[in-house]
Amino acid sequence: MELDRDALQKKVHEMYAREHAELGEAGTIKHLERGREWRLAETLSAGGILVFPHAGVHDCGYQIAACVHAALDSGADKVVVLSVLHAFTAEMEAARVAVAAGEDPAQFEFWGIQGPGMDGRREWTGDHALISWRHFWRAELRRRGISEQRAPKVFERYPYLAGGRPQDLPGIDELARLMEDAVVVSTADPFHHGIGYGDAPADAYNHDATGLAHAQNMIESGIRILERGDYWAYNQHCIESKSDARDTGQVFRYLRGPMNGEALDISFTDSSELYDQPPPTWVAGALIEWKLTG
Repeated sequence: MELDRDALQKKVHEMYAREHAELGEAGTIKHLERGREWRLAETLSAGGILVFPHAGVHDCGYQIAACVHAALDSGADKVVVLSVLHAFTAEMEAARVAVAAGEDPAQFEFWGIQGPGMDGRREWTGDHALISWRHFWRAELRRRGISEQRAPKVFERYPYLAGGRPQDLPGIDELARLMEDAVVVSTADPFHHGIGYGDAPADAYNHDATGLAHAQNMIESGIRILERGDYWAYNQHCIESKSDARDTGQVFRYLRGPMNGEALDISFTDSSELYDQPPPTWVAGALIEWKLTG
């Protein structure tokens, strides 16, 4: 059955609104406190990258909070957030499928980098990937008594259709300049799995210890490919693991250079209800640390 992408996007935004309302101030603070378990500011200050998920906020909010703390504790004046841009139109999905099959990304109108303050395409305005990041960022600024005027300036950027050639992506040079004196975080849900994501029931893992171990193995496999700088192989790995990080990963690896990555923590969100599909249908999120090796 054809996926109704408009209906799914609406449902996703409704889910985020509901979950954030449920979280409230107390739940937000709880995640912010738990995020203190990791001390990652030095990684960012040294030019590394932190990756946080954007799945259900109840499940992964603390991982987002860990990255918020790291960005603020780094003392940087600028924070660049590299975000997934989801294919919420049939045309965007068709372009992504065609590029994965080897077609030239330059022939598609979506090829490039979007974001606030930029001219050009505006698909980013309907995306949900940074809703929870913005929530925890604002909450932690309030907790620290940092006014909007004194807060680091945040730049959201949404690459699309890197296609194994991040160096050719329109806007990549501008992004490189923006990142020169900024700390950089990114978001990705690197493993989508189960019946609702097209896996046969016989091949589908539950989100138990065995399933999460499988998810971690897949995530770490992608990390190893990206460490090598093999952008096309990484693009294809993201198809296999149903990772939405194919563009962001290629972009930050290209711009930052050789790095070693590590999945510090794994979470999951059950997506059965979201997709109106039976379990197992779930997403694995991860807090991933990338450190420069040069």
